[in-house]
Amino acid sequence: MPHTPEPDEDDLDAIGPPQLVFHVEQALLGALLLDPHRLGDVTGIAADSFSTAAHAALFAAISTLPPPDPAEHAKNTTWLDRVLATAREQARGLTASYLHTLIQVCPWPRHAPAYARMVEAEHARQRLQTAANRLVKTVHDASLPHPVQTVLAEADALAAVVDGIAARFPPRAGVLPRTAAPAPPAAPDYMEAIEEERLLLATATAYPAGIDAVPWLLPGDLVVPLHAGVWQCLNALARRREPVDPVTVLWEAQQRGLLDDGSDPGAVLRMLAEPAGSVEHWGERALQRSLLATAEHTGQQIMAYAGDPANTPFQLVVGARRALADIGAVRSRWQHATATAPPPRPRPAPSTRAGPPTTTAAPAAHATRATR
Repeated sequence: MPHTPEPDEDDLDAIGPPQLVFHVEQALLGALLLDPHRLGDVTGIAADSFSTAAHAALFAAISTLPPPDPAEHAKNTTWLDRVLATAREQARGLTASYLHTLIQVCPWPRHAPAYARMVEAEHARQRLQTAANRLVKTVHDASLPHPVQTVLAEADALAAVVDGIAARFPPRAGVLPRTAAPAPPAAPDYMEAIEEERLLLATATAYPAGIDAVPWLLPGDLVVPLHAGVWQCLNALARRREPVDPVTVLWEAQQRGLLDDGSDPGAVLRMLAEPAGSVEHWGERALQRSLLATAEHTGQQIMAYAGDPANTPFQLVVGARRALADIGAVRSRWQHATATAPPPRPRPAPSTRAGPPTTTAAPAAHATRATR
């Protein structure tokens, strides 16, 4: 019967029933304690891949200590004692009985590579969730002097985590996360967004020449559906070279059905009659808000995917990359608006999937083998 150690036995910091990966880690550590030579078959993980401090300390000790002689290891516990002493430097609650428990609960030591792959997959999911959560928190950090640059840097860091996972778990075509994506969040500064969008529309109506100066601003960047529709009207009139003023814009809005929801035509006219500032200024403000909202939604999507343990690393890579593509689209428009073009983010070289070799390897594969 599997044994769940007490918190004071091995400093597991576990409250309540342990997660499935806890039992996988036990099986892996038990395999390595029983047959230390199997460490050479374990790839893709390190001490920080484990879910508890005790398991991390044990794996670090097993990895750093010289392996014992198989014949001697079968006769005595000398090497196990050295592992315990070394691991207890980092996890003082560990006991000899827990090491023996790990050995007992391991079904098959020869399955150590499979157990390690499971630990690696779970660690990848946790890393992805942490990076996505950091992106969302950065969006809401009001103390940032340059929020867009900082958020984009966090988005790059998240993309790097995705690339690292993809290098070990190459995505499979058409395999999407099963988790439903969350709805887009509401703008945190909704009232400010409304006021600034009104100024954008009024200023564009008063100075329609400024509309051509903001081709990077799309209706979807505006938070109010009516405002998005009016922005479409302004662009349509400017594109057709027709007169632009509050009355012509209102008429275009009616032709497009924007007033069918009961919007007061007089209120729209008054909104369009109060210009201030420049179209470019308000347009850039709207685009910045759209970029930050997109980054937050992307982070929330990836957090939802990574929070579902049923999603495989392959699914997480596909879902995360699709979500990050939304940031990339807004980012390119932001760079156009602000005339900034940072150097491209370095991407890791492609690598083969870790796992058992295939029976149809290319001839070149017999000469060299990818290692991680």
